[in-house]
Amino acid sequence: MALRFATWNVNSIRARLDHVLTWLSDHEPDVLCLQETKVEDHLFPRVPFLELGYTVTLHGGRALCGVATLSKRKPSEVHMGFREAPPDKQPRLLECVVDGIRLFNLYAPNGTELGSEAFAYKLEWFARLRDQLQARHTPSEPILLMGDFNIAPDDRDVWDPQLLRGRMLFTDEEHAVLARLHEFGLSDCFRRHNNDGGHFTWFDYRTGGFGRNEGLRIDLVLASQGVVERCIAVDHDHTPRKWDVPSDHVPVIVTIA
Repeated sequence: MALRFATWNVNSIRARLDHVLTWLSDHEPDVLCLQETKVEDHLFPRVPFLELGYTVTLHGGRALCGVATLSKRKPSEVHMGFREAPPDKQPRLLECVVDGIRLFNLYAPNGTELGSEAFAYKLEWFARLRDQLQARHTPSEPILLMGDFNIAPDDRDVWDPQLLRGRMLFTDEEHAVLARLHEFGLSDCFRRHNNDGGHFTWFDYRTGGFGRNEGLRIDLVLASQGVVERCIAVDHDHTPRKWDVPSDHVPVIVTIA
């Protein structure tokens, strides 16, 4: 029986609660990873998701961060943040084992500005993730990383490569840390099924780029070889981006046989 894992940066769960509940009722994925929930765990609206039959696993906080994993089956293992000291200064990583797959729900730092402390934090954050994978796991394990990576992998993943090259989310430094994840033994599930450009998951509110398909593909699904071979589809659902007051990201759904 196929499993469906989804990821969606909702840009505030309380602002987008009706959207998420509607989408869940329509699609019923086995797992939904949410990012940028913007709420402390004790204030997260658990009850509507419990009523839909989901276990709610949280790693939240104030301001712009927070991740939540909703799963039809209770995770057999849960880790919040990085597993080696020091603790991450922001709640951005939630690791669960669900249906035998080690799932990392991640909301990578944006980086804000090239050369800034925030950009250095972003690069360090990815390095820590790579080091943790290397120290604790092997590519032969069933591993799935999904979420908002805040990196567009290559020219096909940005609406104007010449304009955006070297800018935030599309720099050599960011591509290098993403490459290190691939070197561990992870592959881009979307690219297993589609090599074309123009498939985007994020559209800037400020430019109105959604209507012109001017966006970036920064919501990614990376998997170890055994999981990639079981991946039969990856879909970007643009419907919620057309709703009133939408998130600037769209849900990404991966189907695993």
